[in-house]
Amino acid sequence: MVSFTVFRGSKEGSIVEGTTTREIREDEVLVKVTHSGVCGTDEHRRHTDMVLGHEGVGIIEDIGSAVKSHSIGEHVGWGYFHNSCGVCKQCLLGRDNLCAQVEKYGKSNLDQGSFGTYAVWKASFVFKLPSTISLENAAPLMCGGATVFHVLKSSNVKSSDRVGVVGIGGLGHLAIQYAAKMGCAVVAFSGTEDKKEEAMRLGATQFVATAGVETLDIGEPLDHLLVTTSFQPDWDRFLAIMAPQGSIYPVTVSDHNLSIPPGVVIGKELRIIGSLVAPRQVYREMIDFTALHNIKPIIETFPMTAQGATEAMDKLRAGKMRYRGVLAA
Repeated sequence: MVSFTVFRGSKEGSIVEGTTTREIREDEVLVKVTHSGVCGTDEHRRHTDMVLGHEGVGIIEDIGSAVKSHSIGEHVGWGYFHNSCGVCKQCLLGRDNLCAQVEKYGKSNLDQGSFGTYAVWKASFVFKLPSTISLENAAPLMCGGATVFHVLKSSNVKSSDRVGVVGIGGLGHLAIQYAAKMGCAVVAFSGTEDKKEEAMRLGATQFVATAGVETLDIGEPLDHLLVTTSFQPDWDRFLAIMAPQGSIYPVTVSDHNLSIPPGVVIGKELRIIGSLVAPRQVYREMIDFTALHNIKPIIETFPMTAQGATEAMDKLRAGKMRYRGVLAA
């Protein structure tokens, strides 16, 4: 048995320190948490009595008797999903993220998360990290990076495609880097010119400021469009610059219904495609790709304390984070 400190949400929305006690089962590993990403989904759970955090990284300190895939001292990370049935159609097709019995953040294992000093997870749902990716940079990859990489990977984006990214924030700044390193021409969209230089450094080939502009002049149309903003864009403007049979991916979580005019969608045979956080094999490929191309999130660090978590989440909610918050033990 092991007991460790955790940081929970509460009905009032304050971050509360607590303690969790867990047994390390034969197929599990004990991870000493060194860093945790701070994600918008954590903010959605802030008013729930549960341990927060699902972008965890750290060092394995103990392993169950049946664990063969990991060893003590390894650097590892974990994300939104904790376990799946392993035998259903989705699991056997490598889509364990779509398993009907998947254990995931906010629904299962509410007594532990990445906001804490330790965590105990199924060995098959933690991912080995190479030494070339620092632990602080690895944390935001465990949800933010996996989310946008999965869109590009599962959609078979080609190097000859034009990819648009709406919003240069926690997800968008990673999406630009991944698409650019895949060889795509990347068009970055932001409200103002403020982030133009940064977007171009990240790999965008074209930048468009959208505020006050009735039509978007980008030249050749887009084959793919990732919408990473917390609000819906002016769909009329963006549908007009989509190529026939182009795909649109709304990847941020919002309580509002999508409201997309159907005429252009039908006329161009556009696809609106949902995408959940990545299955395990895509996580592995994302980690390898990130290491190979030296992709790094832009982060701000905060202490792994109740006060540090509160400060990070307040800054995230205010829209002032550039671009991913990381709690450091």
